[in-house]
Parts: sequence; structure tokens; C-alpha cells
Amino acid sequence: MLVWLFDFLSDFYRGFNVFQYLTLRAILGLLTALFIALWTGPRMIRALTRLKIGQYIREDGPQHQMKAGTPTMGGVMIILAIGVATLLWADLSNHYVWVVLLVTLGFGLVGGLDDYIKLKQRRNLGLTAKQKYVGLSLIGFAAAFYLFFTAATPVETTFFLPVFKDAHWQMGWLFIPWVYLVVVGSSNAVNLTDGLDGLAIMPTIMVAGGLAIFAYVSGHATISQYLGVPRIPGAGELVVFCAAIFGAGLGFLWFNTYPAQVFMGDVGALALGAALGIVAVVVRQEIVLAIMGGIFVLETLSVIMQVGYFKATSGKRIFRMAPLHHHYEKKGWPEPRVIVRFWIVTVILVMIGLATLKIR
Repeated sequence: MLVWLFDFLSDFYRGFNVFQYLTLRAILGLLTALFIALWTGPRMIRALTRLKIGQYIREDGPQHQMKAGTPTMGGVMIILAIGVATLLWADLSNHYVWVVLLVTLGFGLVGGLDDYIKLKQRRNLGLTAKQKYVGLSLIGFAAAFYLFFTAATPVETTFFLPVFKDAHWQMGWLFIPWVYLVVVGSSNAVNLTDGLDGLAIMPTIMVAGGLAIFAYVSGHATISQYLGVPRIPGAGELVVFCAAIFGAGLGFLWFNTYPAQVFMGDVGALALGAALGIVAVVVRQEIVLAIMGGIFVLETLSVIMQVGYFKATSGKRIFRMAPLHHHYEKKGWPEPRVIVRFWIVTVILVMIGLATLKIR
């Protein structure tokens, strides 16, 4: 929005042209989202507390009963901060900006409905699995169809393997279910990880930062050619969106760090996971997303393995409890140790993902 304003004002004073630079707008988007999250945080926490919108704790899990009643649905402040910052500093004529914003909002709405039902029914289960699946699927397939039918070049629907320069495959119609799987899978993976204070938001911040670099490279004709990265015209504008995730996430972490004053809830976790997934799809780096977001992948696999093994062996378990972070809690690790060590692993994985930019 402000891009248009400063473009108009540049006719009167050339100094306003500085706001056309993508890197500056990304920094301003980050700071804007951070400020909005920090400003709205205390107000939202007070409002959620007054409305008695508090978290219900599973009784079969680790002993977190002291967290019962902690305000939840704090993800609303994250989505608000991301949305406002992106609308202010991104080029709104770029269709990718609207795709990522609408997907994030849509998944947030499904998560918000899930949270609302949990709170209304005063239990830890909201929407049924079928209801949630239908809602997320509709949004995921809508985004997939849109990206497929608006693809301007074959590169935009081609599957790429990192490291191997010539390893790519034109997906055709299979691009649609692939996008759906990436976006919905990423969304649920982040949601499964969101079980301890700050555990999900910090990896999300770091992965968003990594994807911002890929978005910048993909949208830059010269750099993308030099590094052998798929050239996606217009993808560079998603740097602003990723920066907004980074800033909003930092602002939320201020209140979500151990011991948490607020939880993001499904409204935040589903939205953030979908945001990472759709950005990775646009810049054609789905495999890199799986590498950088390895913690999310491991958490999801732990649940799949636990459920499958439990059914196959009539009650036996691989882990003491799934998702994976609860397994380590059951082993006696203090919550902060689990959180920080998962963060450290994510730093390493993001560095590995970024290394694929040059190793080709």
C-alpha cells in the first residue's frame, strides 16, 4: 500500500524512491510486525483473560496442569501483525502476495474455529478430524488450482531437487495435489509441534528467515541464474511477507517464552505452517522446507510411527509419548531444555538448507 504512496510522492521528491528497494521494505515490514505484536500483546492477553479464553490441558500427558487457564488464541496477534505489515510494505499488485496472505488467513480461520469450539465445550478437542480436514483441504486445493492456472512459465510447476542442478521434473497436473500436500502437511506439522512454550514459534521464525533468502534469490534474475536457483518472476516480493512473519514471531515470543503468558492456539499454528508451506511452493523449494523445518517433520513422523506401531502391535509404543517433545519430557528433560535443544537443531538445519544455495 505504501509502495504506491511513495511512488506517487517520488514525483515531487526523489528521496522517496528509497522505499522501492525490497530489502528496505522487508526491514520495515519486520519492524512494523514486531511493533504491532508487542503493542497488541498485553492488550490481547488482558482481553483473553477477561473473557476466560484459557487453555485446557490433557490429563494423560506430562504434568502441565499449572498452565491450565493460560490465555490461548494468541495467534490472532501474529496474523494481525503479519497482515498489516505485509499490506503496508509489500507491492499489492503482486499476485503472490495475495495468495500467501489469503492462505494464511484461511488456515487461521479454520484454526480459530477449532479453538473456539474447544473453549466453548471446555475440552481439549475442537473440530472433528473430518471437519478440520475438509476446511483445510478446500483452502489448500483452491491455492493449488490458482497457482497452477496462473503459472506463467513451466518452471513454476516444476519439481526441483536441491544440490542436483539438473534434477527437476515437470509435474503437470500432479502439481495440484503436491501443493495441497505441502501446504496442509506443513500446517499440521507446525500445529503438532506447538506443545511447549516457544517450541513452535522460534523454528517458524528461523525457517521464515531462510525462505526469505530463497525468495529474494528466486526473484532476482542475475543472482538466481548465478546460483542455479529456479527463477520465479515476482517471488522476491515474498521477502516482505517472510520478514513480517519473522517480526510478528519475535513479538509473540516475547509473551510466549517460558513460562508462557499466552499460547498461539490452532489459529496461529495452522496459519503459520500454511504460510511456510505456500511460500516454499511459490519459490519451488519444498524439499528445502523439509530440511530447514526438520523439527516439524520429526514431530509429525513421531506421531505417525507411534499410532501405526500402536495399532499394529495391539498397544505397544515406540516413544513414551508423541509428539516427540513429549517423549523427552517423559524421559525427565525439563521443558526449557527440550525447547532450547530443538531450537539449536533448527539453527543447524536452516544452515544446511541455506547451504544448498551454493552446493549445486
